[in-house]
Amino acid sequence: MKRNASAVWSGGLKEGSGTISTASGVLHEARYGFQSRFADGPGTNPEELLGAAHAGCYTMALALGLEQAGHAATHIETKAVVTLDKDGDGFSITTVDLTCRAKVDGVDAATFDKIAKATKEGCPVSKVLKATINLDAQLAS
Repeated sequence: MKRNASAVWSGGLKEGSGTISTASGVLHEARYGFQSRFADGPGTNPEELLGAAHAGCYTMALALGLEQAGHAATHIETKAVVTLDKDGDGFSITTVDLTCRAKVDGVDAATFDKIAKATKEGCPVSKVLKATINLDAQLAS
């Protein structure tokens, strides 16, 4: 299974701007730029999108883990806060803080905690943060 997304950028870092799109059309030329990434300007940014992906992935994976343990969740809500910090001459994503609140009938706190921690390690987006990244970069003619 492969999913596709793309980004287009025009201009320099501070004065330029770009758009991000997904093949599904959920994002279609969503605006992003320096102000939306490093200030409170309009548009999205890669960290916000990574946070949404991580929260969504974790929440689905937790639902699966609970279900496999015989405890179907009534409601799971996860918030992801992605921190982008100055790192020498550049920036690094240093942490992702996941906050999850779940309503699950019939599960004790120890079992929930065990499943929640295993899910943090096993969800595909958590894993990708440790993944090998392949690159094919070429100049267009």
